[in-house]
Amino acid sequence: MDKARVTPKDFFLWAGAMISLYWSVISFILLIFNYVDYTFPTPLSLSPIDPYESGVGYEMASIIVMLPIYMVIMWFIRRDMIADHTRKNIWIRRWALILTLFITGATVAIDLITVLTTFLNGESFTVSFLLKALIILLVAAGGFMHFIADLWGYWDQYPERRRYVGIGVCVLAIATILSGFVVIGTPTQARAYRYDEQKVSDLQQIQSDVVSYWQQNGKLPAALDQIGTPLTGGTLPVDEQTGQPYTYATVSSLAFKVCATFNAPTAPYAITQADMTAPESVTSGSAYIPDSWYHGEGEQCFVRIINPDQYPRIKPVQ
Repeated sequence: MDKARVTPKDFFLWAGAMISLYWSVISFILLIFNYVDYTFPTPLSLSPIDPYESGVGYEMASIIVMLPIYMVIMWFIRRDMIADHTRKNIWIRRWALILTLFITGATVAIDLITVLTTFLNGESFTVSFLLKALIILLVAAGGFMHFIADLWGYWDQYPERRRYVGIGVCVLAIATILSGFVVIGTPTQARAYRYDEQKVSDLQQIQSDVVSYWQQNGKLPAALDQIGTPLTGGTLPVDEQTGQPYTYATVSSLAFKVCATFNAPTAPYAITQADMTAPESVTSGSAYIPDSWYHGEGEQCFVRIINPDQYPRIKPVQ
């Protein structure tokens, strides 16, 4: 029996299959991790996380592109093996399968060691940690069983079962991506949230400019155009979504309000501690209270009262 030879076609097909497989699996795991972080935030999270800014879009795109590439490449490989049975014995196929078995087996072992170490050190198990450990265990164990079955020729004996596995993987990938739209919202909703975040940022800038104007002039500006002149060196932000200016009005000699029209209530990942503890319209007293920018859908106004002790007048330079 002649020894099977590796052709350039074999090399690039198997290299492409392994790259697309690892890319797809890693993207799948990271995508699920993002879902877990979004659904079960840990108490140690230092700042809110925008899921679409943390790689979700890239991970979804990677699965959508790389998984079908892997399926197509493997179809070509199996077609060649059916036409020429010596293709099953080429060294690159054995190396690819054994390398994948090594990686998946090592991943299972490391995952179990991490869980046991956490337990033995007396650390508490969080929902997020347990779910991530379970995800890695299931994915790595599933990959190990699939490829050891391939190495032993199981799928050659039961091709129908191999097709069922392929269909199941595709259904799982589609369900994972679609469930993301339910868990974290669609890209359209994410775009609306980003518009709202920009509006909050603009209102914060306007608030800062109004306070600076009061410190310099001892009175509130009657209109925003008084703080957006070349003499003050300021430019007034406008609503990027509509191109319209924001609403501003004085309430008293020390109070003013700024308003904007929002697409949706504050995104869950953008809610801060100030939003949870401060009233809707923050009025600064003798103690500093962080400004709350929590908002609902539609036009929302934020009332601010200047505390002269906190923001003393700035004397003009003589």
